[in-house]
This record gives sequence, C-alpha cells and structure tokens, in this order.
Amino acid sequence: MASVQMRSMALVLTAIVSVQSGAAVATELFAELGPVGTVMLRLAFSAVVLVALWRPSLRALRGGGARDTVLFGLALAGMNTSFYLALDRIPLGIAVTLEFVGPLAVAFLGSRQRSDLAWATMAALGILLLAPVPGGEIDAGGSALALLAGAFWAAYIVLSQRVGQAFPGGSGLAIAMTIAALLVLPAGIVDAGANLIEPGLLAAGFAVAMLSSAIPYSIELEALRRLPRGVFGVLMSLEPAVAAGIGFVLLDQGLAARELAAIGFVVAASAGALRSAPPPIEA
Repeated sequence: MASVQMRSMALVLTAIVSVQSGAAVATELFAELGPVGTVMLRLAFSAVVLVALWRPSLRALRGGGARDTVLFGLALAGMNTSFYLALDRIPLGIAVTLEFVGPLAVAFLGSRQRSDLAWATMAALGILLLAPVPGGEIDAGGSALALLAGAFWAAYIVLSQRVGQAFPGGSGLAIAMTIAALLVLPAGIVDAGANLIEPGLLAAGFAVAMLSSAIPYSIELEALRRLPRGVFGVLMSLEPAVAAGIGFVLLDQGLAARELAAIGFVVAASAGALRSAPPPIEA
C-alpha cells in the first residue's frame, strides 16, 4: 500500500512539473504568437483532444447543466488568458503564487476550522510581500492579472464540480473547453496573425496544450483514485515553489529573497488549508 501511495505522489508531482513546464514553453511563444494567440492554441488543441477522447453530445446542453457549462467555458477562457497576460509581465513563480489565491479562497470558505485563520494570515503575509512597491521590480499590471486569473480559478473549481455532476466523465469539460477556445479565437487570431500558419509554432502550441492540460489532467485523475484528498491537496500546494524552480531553470528568472519568502508563506498556508478543506465533489 505504501508503495502505491508513493507512486501516486510521484504522479502528482509529475503533473505539477508538466503544467509549469507547459507555462514555461508558452512564454517562449509570446514573441511570435502573443499571449492571447498562445492561449488560443492551447485551448483549441486541448478542446480537440478532449472532444476526441470523450465524444460529448451537444444534446446534453438542453438540460439544466447548460448554463453552468457556458460559465465553465467563460472561466476557462478568463483564467488562461489573464494568466498568460500576467506571464508576459511577471516571473512564472510569482504569477503562480498570486494565482493560487483562487483555490486558497475556495479552501478557506469551505472550511470551518479555527486553524484556518492562521493559514489565511500566513497566505496574506505572502501576498503582501509580493505586492508591488514604488521603484520595485514587480509589475503592478502583471500582479493584477495574476490575481484575476486566481479569481477565475476559484470559479473554475466551483463550476467544475457542478458540470462534473451534470455530464458523464469528462464530456462536460470537453464542451466547456470548446466554448473557451471559441471565445478566445478572434482575439487570438488578431494577436498571432500570420504566424498561426507556421508549422513549428503550431507544434509548439500543441506541446503546450499537452503539457498544460491533457497530460496533467489524466495523471491527476489516476492519482486521485489512490491518494487521500488531504495528501493530494498538500502536494498541489507545492505548485508555486515548482513554478519558481522551473522559471529559474528554464527561463533564467531569478527571484529576490523577499519574493522567495513570499512563495514559502503561500506554499505553507496552502498545505495547511488544502489538507483541512472538505473533499470536493468528484468531477
């Protein structure tokens, strides 16, 4: 049993590394495709893969889940677009740390334990350490976009539970991803322009979609079958730290001591809050 859990924990860490590696690759495409053009490719390729995998029926949209599915698509589009726009302005580790405010808020609001006040204070301290100051290096606009991505992430968590109840398997996610891709399509075409017909850039966009969506979603689903949700939540709380490490290794994005301390506070607060949060409804 212990070996099974160890393998499952390794799967979760692999998924985290995959997501953040995908974000790092995406930043390298901004010069040719722009942030919104890169988002468009990620969503479009992810939608194609998910539709091929789950083969959703549009007739299901006639039921009560139609509104939530459309909102889910809006959340996906907003979360990814605002996050990539933030990545164009601030380092990966800082962007992910600020974005993590979203799932933290969901965890805090869903828990009634007194210890959560301490975790909330610790997370707030981390966020304050990352707050832009006059003459500082952290871009205020990028920070605001990362926080906006966090708000969309919170909506994504809530809506994914509802859509997961209304549709079998991942068919609801496939429909929502298609909606998100269509929403971003016009702005993405304008942002990327003629570079969208470059085979090399299309291949890189497909790689981002696989690294950021298809691979980690599949891995996390497998790991959740074997891991307690508290352990899964603690492992996921490592995401800001992993993002900082990948930003340093792949993108040469060094961080100041204050920024590293802020990430440490948010990781610790996330570990405590996500471990004590009530289990979400299976999507």
